[in-house]
Amino acid sequence: MEAAVITRFGGPEVFEVKQLADPIPQANEVLIEIKAAGINRPDVFQRKGNYPAPAGVIADVPGLEVSGTIIATGKSVTRWAIGTDIMGLLPGGGYATRVCLREDHCIEKPDVLTFEEAACCPETLYTVWHNVFQRGRLQEGQTVLVHGGSGGIGSTTIQLAKCFGANVITTVGSEQKAEIARQLGADQVINYREVNFEEILGENRVDVILDSIGGDYFAKNIHVLVPEGRLIQINAMQGAKVELHLIQLMQKRIWLSGSTLRAREDEFKAELTREIVDRIIPMIDRGTFRPLVSKIFPFHEVAAAHRWMEGPNHFGKIALTMGR
Repeated sequence: MEAAVITRFGGPEVFEVKQLADPIPQANEVLIEIKAAGINRPDVFQRKGNYPAPAGVIADVPGLEVSGTIIATGKSVTRWAIGTDIMGLLPGGGYATRVCLREDHCIEKPDVLTFEEAACCPETLYTVWHNVFQRGRLQEGQTVLVHGGSGGIGSTTIQLAKCFGANVITTVGSEQKAEIARQLGADQVINYREVNFEEILGENRVDVILDSIGGDYFAKNIHVLVPEGRLIQINAMQGAKVELHLIQLMQKRIWLSGSTLRAREDEFKAELTREIVDRIIPMIDRGTFRPLVSKIFPFHEVAAAHRWMEGPNHFGKIALTMGR
């Protein structure tokens, strides 16, 4: 098989497509011929040396989500047949032409999605479902604030929150991205380059916040949350060390939580897979949710794909296509 290998830590130029031995599925795994792979911010962190792969995962080939066709199955696999098109979640190794996945981390590809769209679903769907709806307990009629509404996580949060009857506020960095967020269904869009979201929203406006920024956003988030509000951290791009006003936390009875997905237990991911199949795949089939794929790059142009992700015009999801 071919794989995009991180040859050293650094910029996008460190990728080199190499020939590697084909993986062999374990008893509970399927081997798929990858048709497309989604690109995510953690892949960039891994390329730079800031997000090491979990133990037992190939360390120099990133890629957390793929779509493709099953070409072999392990001896214990019962739910999947050779020839089935699937999309699935990985701890790594998705930037390749073949990969093995646990059978309970796979979802049959909806017919309404292209392989590129399907490859851009798992990482964001699992992240948003777990953090916004499980940890954040977002309910119909409540308000969620998601920072970065035009990105992969943000665009998914906006759509799913609207599907479940919530109000959505989001921050973005340009008028172009603001229009994208509005088209996705956001009720209020704030350009953080022009105004301070804390001043615009005021106190006690938001039930749930999904934040990947950290830094000085932390105190602002606490301020705009309602009593019993939930702040969920999934990254800290502007700084992980923050000041917490404990009295304010106590007075407003704020729930502070956060999570990462990649290193979680296999059974946890299997349960998330079952919930995604039950709760979200029907929305995809009905056309009420669709991943926002903004760019598709050929597999051998993986360096260009990473440059685009790190550029100012990136929005939605980016896919690598392996060619068919």
